[in-house]
Amino acid sequence: MQTNRLLTEPVSKIFFRYLFPAIMANMVTSIYILADTIIIGKGIGADAMAALNIILPLFNIFFGTGLLFGVGGSVLMSIARGSGDEKLGRCYFPLSILLNAITCLLLTIILYVYMEPLVRFLGATDITMPYIRNYAPYVILGLSAFSFSSLLQTFVRNDGAPKLAMVAVVSGGVLNVILDIVFVFPLNMGMAGAAIASVLGSLCTIMILLFHFVSKTNGLKFSLEAFSFVQIGRIFKNGFTSFLIDITSGIVIFIFNIELLRCSGDTGVAMYGVICNSAIIVTCLCNGINQAAQPILSTNYGAGLHERIDGVRGLGMKTALAICAIPTILGLVVPNLFTYIFLNPNEEILAMSPTAIRIYFAGMLAMGINMFAVGYFQSTAKPALSLTICLLRGCALSVLFVKILAPLLGIVGIWASVPLGEVVTLFIAIYFMRKNTKEARA
Repeated sequence: MQTNRLLTEPVSKIFFRYLFPAIMANMVTSIYILADTIIIGKGIGADAMAALNIILPLFNIFFGTGLLFGVGGSVLMSIARGSGDEKLGRCYFPLSILLNAITCLLLTIILYVYMEPLVRFLGATDITMPYIRNYAPYVILGLSAFSFSSLLQTFVRNDGAPKLAMVAVVSGGVLNVILDIVFVFPLNMGMAGAAIASVLGSLCTIMILLFHFVSKTNGLKFSLEAFSFVQIGRIFKNGFTSFLIDITSGIVIFIFNIELLRCSGDTGVAMYGVICNSAIIVTCLCNGINQAAQPILSTNYGAGLHERIDGVRGLGMKTALAICAIPTILGLVVPNLFTYIFLNPNEEILAMSPTAIRIYFAGMLAMGINMFAVGYFQSTAKPALSLTICLLRGCALSVLFVKILAPLLGIVGIWASVPLGEVVTLFIAIYFMRKNTKEARA
């Protein structure tokens, strides 16, 4: 049985068995945005890329909703299984599905009806608005596809099928890239084609994940036998941090876009689009580490095996440092590499690029540890600590620093705000993890 393996096999063996599929799945998830960004930037232009960056907060809502119920429900399912309560564990999956479906329906209606005033509020200008009108309606109508792909990945991975989750996401990502190229270039469908390709890619992922439910190893049952309304609150409470990671990212993008429009216009927003999409890659790598560790941490926490939890925490932190060192070095040594990946840059963007990327990427190592700390506390049922670190690194400190530094240092202050926020959060996260370890061993 999968639960027994999580409780008895060497933690390093299990962790690295889950790590590659989880990282691959998360990396390809980023393709849904990155493929659009590269093809739009190269095929349509910098103004279209600025438009896409205005819409990015919507994607944070879409994927964040799926993670709210996916992580919230699957962590509780694993803890219940680890403690031996199979009946309770079985009810979290169907309940999460139901909650996600209701939320997606309400969000789709609200966002579609109020799309134009919403994107104006997010920073759309007369230059970017035509591109947004050709893109946003399709991704809003496809909201459920993005959300359910996130939710199902999490549950299938927790149910002992990390390779199927990886295959599903990789297949959807590959289809998305192919359709992006076909729709934007030979068919000349522009922004609409890129949006439709993303939705179809997510639908492909969902279709492949559904094969898990007819497999012999499937442990996800549609049973509400042990249902109580208390469980709804637990799912929200435990999954809210995952939701908040995406939402706070969207808030920061929105605030930074507004500040950049004041400092340097749409050019600054396009440059920030390069940085945001580069950061998405690092975020997905860190999410992969968290998702590899989460089933092991949650199941062993339910069983009270604290030494195994300590082992997973050490592996996760070392892996986060090793992986985040790669983009950090590349950003410091060859910053324009990232700009050329996403754009055919003009002289104004090339003049801005090296300083922006070097400053921003200096905080990547701290970001890796902070994101693992968020996942660690969430997986061990400490949502208050997880939420605190998430809010500090994801929004509060970055917004505080940008409001302080932008008037003093201009655009350099904007680029420096996020890495400064990550470094300050790092010290707080390390303090909480050390304190938590001492309390567990007492």
